[in-house]
Amino acid sequence: MKSTKLKYIPMLLLAISFAGCKKFLDVNATPNKPTKVPPTLLLPTALSGTAFATSNELNRFTAVTMDYLTGAAGSPATWDIYNTDGGDFGNQWSFELYGSASLISYKKMIEGAREVDGLAYIGVGKIMSAYTFSIATDVWGDVPYSDALYGDDREILQPKLDTQEDIYKGNATITGLIDMTKAGILAMDSASTMELGTDDIIYNGDTDAWKKAGNTLLLKLAMQISGKEPALATTIINELLVKNDFITDNAENLAVPFGSSVGSRSPLYELINISLFRNEMIASTRYVDRLKALDDPRLPLFITKPTGNYVTLDNGYRGTLPPAETWSKWSDVITGKGGVGPSRLLTSAQRAFMLAEAGIRLDGVNITDAEAQAYFEEGIRASMEDAGVKEADIEAYFTSHPAVVTLSGNKAKKIEQIITQKYISHTGCGLEAWNDWRRTGYPVMPEHQNAVGIDGKRPVRAQYINDEVAANPNFKDVKLPNVKVWWDVD
Repeated sequence: MKSTKLKYIPMLLLAISFAGCKKFLDVNATPNKPTKVPPTLLLPTALSGTAFATSNELNRFTAVTMDYLTGAAGSPATWDIYNTDGGDFGNQWSFELYGSASLISYKKMIEGAREVDGLAYIGVGKIMSAYTFSIATDVWGDVPYSDALYGDDREILQPKLDTQEDIYKGNATITGLIDMTKAGILAMDSASTMELGTDDIIYNGDTDAWKKAGNTLLLKLAMQISGKEPALATTIINELLVKNDFITDNAENLAVPFGSSVGSRSPLYELINISLFRNEMIASTRYVDRLKALDDPRLPLFITKPTGNYVTLDNGYRGTLPPAETWSKWSDVITGKGGVGPSRLLTSAQRAFMLAEAGIRLDGVNITDAEAQAYFEEGIRASMEDAGVKEADIEAYFTSHPAVVTLSGNKAKKIEQIITQKYISHTGCGLEAWNDWRRTGYPVMPEHQNAVGIDGKRPVRAQYINDEVAANPNFKDVKLPNVKVWWDVD
């Protein structure tokens, strides 16, 4: 059994996490009941917690699984050969997702806001709860949902697991992620007794920006289930197209900023540059070669060259390592200079690529082929702009690489083009790339050297946490990492 190490959680998050709220499913812990915390204090804590869930250990796992980076030592080296089990990600489950740094904080924030009719906080809380729960179910499949987060007030210490289908779609007794997100957006259409302010570390109180983020999240949820539920996805997307209120600019990205001081830095920056684990990952040769083949101008902006050349390793490599000071790694464009981030949760490029794919994949979506092409180009441009590619260089690339920026071939080929460019745009966020690869099969990736795991294939889910399986008999159907989640029909 692997030991689970607490990689990096800022002192602020840890302080709040341990201050009172009982760890989800931790039946051995009996902390005092938490005192009420104002929504204004809970909001930045929860947003930071969600950012850690996407940027910290789960991101390291998916970054090496999806060929962005190669595991050179420690846990990434085992994941790089698909060796994962229930000893992984316990801290991510307990602290960054279900723990008080994230979902518990959203729950408490919503409860506190309801007492004073603070609809703006309720809206943000529901949108971000849906986003954060989606991480849990996308990684593990069926997870505690309707019974979750009631360890203190209802004493539900062994919550049932809801199916991923019910978590997404809801049922007669459960409000699913789709309807939860819609409710969050709707809450912001009415006057709130409590206005968001500087505690909103993403949009500084701009509820219109939050509604755009909510609609973009709805688009993401619809695309995630589009292979399994094409009719439902089509209905949701067509409704969103009528509203036409998405994230459409990099300045509107749902992205969580961090600080530059010790204890407040971005987890990506900390893991790549500062922590004891900074020499556990090196840039993947496969990733660098992919971008070289496309002559992609983002490559030198995303990946460092300490020696003037790219020093990389192939995934699954088990030979002698080059000196660590020569390694190519993620740059400040990905990690944030000095640790300030941001951690990108939803982006304008992601929205454009999702609409392009919807137009090609779903026959009933009201997006023409010409519009899908325009969205595809928009996604590439938005990603390049966010990476810092100069406008003149973007135009030159489009002129000189028409085969790259023009959708062509049959439906499968066009989807491959879209997801490949989306994959590049997700550099730094392996979770989203893993989601896309599982549901589409793109980008095409040969298996790693020395692969082991269950069947020598990339894992398509994480295994349930050992401690939770031992503590909760509802985890009776423990699926191995080669068993697909509900929406994965590729």
